[in-house]
Amino acid sequence: MTKHLPRILITPGEPAGIGPDVVIQIAKQKWLAEIVVVADKSLMEVRARQLGIPLTLTACDLDAATQQHQPGQLKILPVTLNHTPLPGVLDPQSANYVLECLTLATDLCLNQKANALVTGPVHKSNMNQANTVFTGHTEFLAERCHTDQVVMLFVVDQLKVALATIHIPLANVPQHITIEKLLGTLKILHHELQTKFGISHPKILVCGLNPHAGENGHLGREEIDVIQPVIKKCREANMDVEGPLPADTIFTPTHLQSADAILAMYHDQALPVVKYIGFDRAVNMTLGLPIIRTSVDHGTALSLAGSGQANAGSLVAAIELAITLASNGSHT
Repeated sequence: MTKHLPRILITPGEPAGIGPDVVIQIAKQKWLAEIVVVADKSLMEVRARQLGIPLTLTACDLDAATQQHQPGQLKILPVTLNHTPLPGVLDPQSANYVLECLTLATDLCLNQKANALVTGPVHKSNMNQANTVFTGHTEFLAERCHTDQVVMLFVVDQLKVALATIHIPLANVPQHITIEKLLGTLKILHHELQTKFGISHPKILVCGLNPHAGENGHLGREEIDVIQPVIKKCREANMDVEGPLPADTIFTPTHLQSADAILAMYHDQALPVVKYIGFDRAVNMTLGLPIIRTSVDHGTALSLAGSGQANAGSLVAAIELAITLASNGSHT
């Protein structure tokens, strides 16, 4: 690999979904990087023919110098899929294949054979029906990278929103918001804003958990018992952290123009805003890993697979962010 021309690995995700489609679409354009898909070669070739998009797949030599992507071509690290998936039709046999692609790509990044990983959408229920325990990319990557705590960050335009909790039922959120976990989340977010995004002294706004940020304890005590003490500790560590602020006003322009990032308490406190602002260009990023990982911010969209109607905007944004971070030489 060269410092200025990064190698970006892409895992398309669920083979029956739009992941292969959008990867094939982005192959048509220019990239200042070597773009490598980790996937079944036959799957990619068949889907390209279904979409009517010319595509040439060539083997990637991991020990060779990186080569700039050429439109209409893709480097490939082949992973065998033992059945022929139909667009839009889930098959539990795909579960192991999806995990093999993710495992290979992650390990190559850990071993510095590639500079960044960009992941396509997976279908969690299909994977779990195949007796494959899979909560999500974030949890898988944390375990594979032997990382105790990671943070999910969403980036759209200038907005950066991190989550204090991720894929858990809403009823379980309060018990997962502890002083230790919340402090760890804010430290990771602060550090990654500095090291990955080059913000020397980031300002972070923190959402309250309850309506009106608890209304001084009348609508819940999590703000008083957990969130405020954590913010106090952050300030004592010279971190510019403000809150807890009501979630119904924290995303207004007045607050956003002064903030580098927002920390939301749970998944659906943040994601409606992110997807409203930029559904087709939002990027999901995992902070706290020893590798760079970005992802699309959409699902498998089974009904669109193979139709040519899938929008590749989120994948474009995820690749652009991965290239920027890798080219800057950022690391945890």
